[in-house]
Amino acid sequence: MKTRLYNARILTMADDAEPFRGELWTDGGRIIFAGTDQEAAEKRRLPGDLSFDEEIDCSGNLLMPGFKNAHTHSAMTLLRSRADDLPLDKWLNEQIFPVEAKMTEDDIYHLTKLAFLEYLSGGITACFDMYLTPRSIARAAKDAGFRMVQVGAVNNFSQSPELVEEMYRELNGKDPFNSYIIGFHAEYTCSRDLLEKIAALAEKYKAPVYTHISETAFEVAGCRERYGMSPVAFLDSLGMFRYGGGGYHLVHVDDDDIEILKERGMYAVTNPGSNTKLASGIAPISRYLTAGVPVAIGTDGPASNNALDMFREMFLVTGLAKLKDNDASSVDAAEVLKMATVNGAHAMGLDDCDTLEVGKRADLIMIDLMQPNMQPVNNIRKNLVYSGSKSNVKLVMIEGDIRYRDGEFFIGESPSDIYAQAEEIKARIDREMKEQKA
Repeated sequence: MKTRLYNARILTMADDAEPFRGELWTDGGRIIFAGTDQEAAEKRRLPGDLSFDEEIDCSGNLLMPGFKNAHTHSAMTLLRSRADDLPLDKWLNEQIFPVEAKMTEDDIYHLTKLAFLEYLSGGITACFDMYLTPRSIARAAKDAGFRMVQVGAVNNFSQSPELVEEMYRELNGKDPFNSYIIGFHAEYTCSRDLLEKIAALAEKYKAPVYTHISETAFEVAGCRERYGMSPVAFLDSLGMFRYGGGGYHLVHVDDDDIEILKERGMYAVTNPGSNTKLASGIAPISRYLTAGVPVAIGTDGPASNNALDMFREMFLVTGLAKLKDNDASSVDAAEVLKMATVNGAHAMGLDDCDTLEVGKRADLIMIDLMQPNMQPVNNIRKNLVYSGSKSNVKLVMIEGDIRYRDGEFFIGESPSDIYAQAEEIKARIDREMKEQKA
């Protein structure tokens, strides 16, 4: 598929490049041109075949890299608004885990597709997913044409280091929509022996590791009681992060923790919507930036957030930082936009999906600037963070194929069928839960 997008504003997110008016061309899933109108005209005058399968008039709207949701649990769509207004420990142990125990691989396949609809409508072109059945999740991504990076979710109750290694070998390099990174659920859900096995895998493959870290003060206190160290320091003492990686949440950290993150080249993946709803606290984003620790953004799952909306997350990242620091200049919105695109791509190992440049994968979105919340056009980066919303997303392209356009989805299955599957799964599990209690 060869596509020409013209009459556009283009924000490449490469370095500090300003938006410009121009064209972007794709071929075979890659960007083959991104330049000004003048550069495009000059290129079209050169000899050679410049025919396109589709030419799209962007009508002055903005092309930019898609958002990268750097932490989520997609199939928890089943649990949206089912277990709200509870602290994290009760939320997990009394509400989430019992329902998850009844979810099948096929359930997770369909529920993951439901999340894809929400991602696409909000301009998300890739997600960093931690959940229970890697193969069915990978199948959902391939069938829908959605870019999925999975991370190991091993804990004392499900998955295993052996499965993590198997998935690491099986899902990397097989198709453009799936990849896999070594990981585990959290220190507090894993025995020391289990953690040491994951660290050994990281050493074997010279690979980064990701996990939930220091989400709550309760978690940190528990780790200190068990091992005499913070979760960051304890996991690092096992050699867990010798080859980098990162932590989801990282709300409750001290200066020594931040120094470890910096030294190991780790990413802090912040989840402000979830942390706000569960009253976990506000991550020290400005301290990470000052220390040189790269920050990416995730929505977390639809049971704890409950929206898979990167526009809301971007606003919360900078808004909460300003409150925490008592400084209206804290955490510049332009830096937040970088977290949601470039940094997220790098955290997920998607280095060829980060910017709109020649040779990069054609994962992009079109933002409708012809709406009241985007006018007048003063500063596009900051307007996206402070004023943008999902309603501004007109088009989403992944691997050169349009997956969402003006409210219509192109993922090989109708939304109504996906919704019906989710309702059937919900009804069955509700029956099973009632029968169990009877």
